[in-house]
Amino acid sequence: MKRRGALRLLSTLPLAGWGGSNADTARAQAQPRRNLPRGFEALPPIGLGTWLTFNVGDDSDAQEQRRQVLQRFFDAGGGMIDSSPMYGKAEWLLGQLLPYVKHDGRLFTETKVWTPFDRMGPVQFEQSLKLWGIPRFDVLLVHNLLNWRAHLKSLRKWKEQGRVRFIGISTSHAVANDEAARIVRAEPLDVLQITYNFADPSAESVMNLAAEKGMAVVINRPFDGGDLFGAVRSRALPPWAAEIDCANWAQFFLKWVIAHPAVTCAIPATRVPAHCDENMGARLGRMPDAATRARMAALLRRA
Repeated sequence: MKRRGALRLLSTLPLAGWGGSNADTARAQAQPRRNLPRGFEALPPIGLGTWLTFNVGDDSDAQEQRRQVLQRFFDAGGGMIDSSPMYGKAEWLLGQLLPYVKHDGRLFTETKVWTPFDRMGPVQFEQSLKLWGIPRFDVLLVHNLLNWRAHLKSLRKWKEQGRVRFIGISTSHAVANDEAARIVRAEPLDVLQITYNFADPSAESVMNLAAEKGMAVVINRPFDGGDLFGAVRSRALPPWAAEIDCANWAQFFLKWVIAHPAVTCAIPATRVPAHCDENMGARLGRMPDAATRARMAALLRRA
């Protein structure tokens, strides 16, 4: 889905080679971050997803475009990159590109185990480490709750061995929210990854529960798979969006998500370098309070 509306990034950050000015850094650090469990204190609120967008084969032009996305992501202060064995060649491409992208130790890796078979979980884990070219993952999740009981046993073992720092579960389907809540209540976990956006805010109760238990909450599909841009079509941002330093719809959507008190990080996906610039701009400037978030949601309901 193509993004709509004007790209007005010059008021927030240069398009290339941005390392962040002192003023920009101060503005970003001044924002309240309420759910930052131990080990996540320095994690920026905007990460990078790779679902669909990094499933690239031998197309050198497409690979170079993704390398530029990665470089702009890190230049703008990014940290968490999320992937999964179910994302085609995404993990392979990350392993190919990351050695050629300067990230100064800021890379925070997250992937998943996704298989119905107990014995395949360790195989996937070893393969993911090999594809990424790293000795351990920061976060490892059971993807979409598939065979979660068996896989959590393996994840806990790898955490004890120091091969994974944090473990948890993920879901990208609202129908699984109730099951996710039951798991969060019953299991000692570090991370919940879940879908949350203007079109589907149904995960809020699970997010709040996870935050209360001291878990990090990572938000996937904050743009509803790109459909939110279609919902606003050619509509201009409301004038009051400037009050929370939004220069485009991507920042409007993302600021609403990361301003939720339970959220630790959102992981929008993109294949376009300029769109990565837009996304990363959402971590800067003023954030919406509860009243402004309600106003934003009301606007989207009328879209």
